[in-house]
Amino acid sequence: MSGWLGNHVITQIGILVNDIEKVSGAYADFFGLEKPDIVVTDTADIAQTRYNGGKTEARAKLAFFDMGSLQLELIEPDHHPSTWRDYLNEQGEGPHHIAFVVEGMKEKIMLLEGKGFPLQQKGEYTGGRYAYMDTFKELKVLVELLENDNN
Repeated sequence: MSGWLGNHVITQIGILVNDIEKVSGAYADFFGLEKPDIVVTDTADIAQTRYNGGKTEARAKLAFFDMGSLQLELIEPDHHPSTWRDYLNEQGEGPHHIAFVVEGMKEKIMLLEGKGFPLQQKGEYTGGRYAYMDTFKELKVLVELLENDNN
């Protein structure tokens, strides 16, 4: 059986935090892993971030833990409007999204919007693009679509 996205494999869980240094250290200690490097998302001119239809300067600090087939992403947003900032302000620290790798990003966005799940935020990253779909009301978490460029 195939769902709307095709691939049913969750590739990432995103967690919002207020202090990425502290929380990434706690995860590293808990799992007995090395603390990952913290990276900062690209500037707006590169990321072309759009939130609720408008441009935003939003950036975030990220830390990634590769846990076999699943990646754990910690996200500490800056103060600019974004799904990360608003969600953290409204819901507090904790799970933000589950992510799936897709092919045909535009078509998947249109399909999900047609099912009543609006595009909340999208942007570019080195090697691909992402889109957060507002599935919170029904799924209690956002769904992130990841499309990687084939090099």
